[in-house]
Amino acid sequence: MLKYRRMKYVLIVPDGMADWRLPELDERTPLMVARTPSIDRLARESLVGAVLTVPQGMYPGSDVANMALMGYDPRLHYTGRGPLEAAAMGVPLDPRDVAFRCSLISTDGETLLDYGGGGISTDEARLLIELLEQRLSTPRIHFFAGVGYRHVMRWSDGPTELNCTPPHEIVGQPLRPHYPRGDGEQMLRQLMEDSFELLDAHPINRRRRDEGKLPANMVWFWGQGRAPRLEPFSLKWGVTGAVVAAVDLVKGLGVLAGLEVPKVPGATGYVDTDYRAKGEYTLRMLQKHDFVYTHIEAPDEAGHHGDIEAKIWAIEQIDRHIIGQVVDGLRTQGQPFRLMVVPDHFTPVAKRTHAEGAVPFLLYDSEQPRPNRLPYDESVLNEPGIPFVEDGHRLIEWLFLYRGAP
Repeated sequence: MLKYRRMKYVLIVPDGMADWRLPELDERTPLMVARTPSIDRLARESLVGAVLTVPQGMYPGSDVANMALMGYDPRLHYTGRGPLEAAAMGVPLDPRDVAFRCSLISTDGETLLDYGGGGISTDEARLLIELLEQRLSTPRIHFFAGVGYRHVMRWSDGPTELNCTPPHEIVGQPLRPHYPRGDGEQMLRQLMEDSFELLDAHPINRRRRDEGKLPANMVWFWGQGRAPRLEPFSLKWGVTGAVVAAVDLVKGLGVLAGLEVPKVPGATGYVDTDYRAKGEYTLRMLQKHDFVYTHIEAPDEAGHHGDIEAKIWAIEQIDRHIIGQVVDGLRTQGQPFRLMVVPDHFTPVAKRTHAEGAVPFLLYDSEQPRPNRLPYDESVLNEPGIPFVEDGHRLIEWLFLYRGAP
């Protein structure tokens, strides 16, 4: 009698991997140029298609797109980026509390020089955020330290009707025209300017300047919202699961969905993240659960910095140390599995921020390989007749339920 073997499901999201063709790459994209033997082998036996991860009219951010890829309709559940990150950090939110993403940025006092605080480390950033909590907090406003330049501010009974600009949208532009506008704008602007007064001459930033680095000398508020409610993933799909990620945005989605969110040593949310550890923890979580959502921020960071070589390198590390390691590990175990690869959105190096549009996905089934002539890259988006998923939150149905030709 054959022993029943449960299928394992893996969803790998290289954040911002999709890109435009570049003259520097002979009109190819970083994904087209990167050496990706693991992806190439899978593609020859996979379903390759396109998906619109972000609903029409919504900003193509990682918050909206990853919520959709995890199977939750952003039009129904999305309230803002801040509360997702607050969930990952264990910041309690009452129903009327508003959480803001609180980014440490680099500025000369007039212009936004870097949206990520010059690559500020988590340890350095924690000291800066703790200072702001000591000096700028009130009974209603508090600061919470996160990872790298990514932090949270909680405003009890705070406003949500604000127009707040993501800092990665305005690198190299003057600050003040992009300050928050709407209910509560004066408080936010004052906090931002007070943070500059406190942080610009801080010993950490003096040392960073001496080392030729940009200072992390001001906070920038955006992504505000109240805590959303998500149906538990296990009830929705009948499997338990885990999220392997470095950034609090994606970890917070996992927490709210009731998925296990392990702390991965060496996972930084930058290009220098430990790719091998991400692959190892994906396999480790698959020993406990039937589903793992593995997110890698590195391609997005490289795109925001306009760094072509870093983006190519990050894609190659994902291919070797995550996709390749996971596939080899599951095959060695004789474990049947389905694996999907899909970026959450475009982050073109030429634009240095997010862009709209459908992205390519790959779906491999170890028990039902599907002969395929198409590569897995952005060129398939122009192929007539490829499968197209218009509602991004339904793509996960293909991972769990797909049984044959569309």
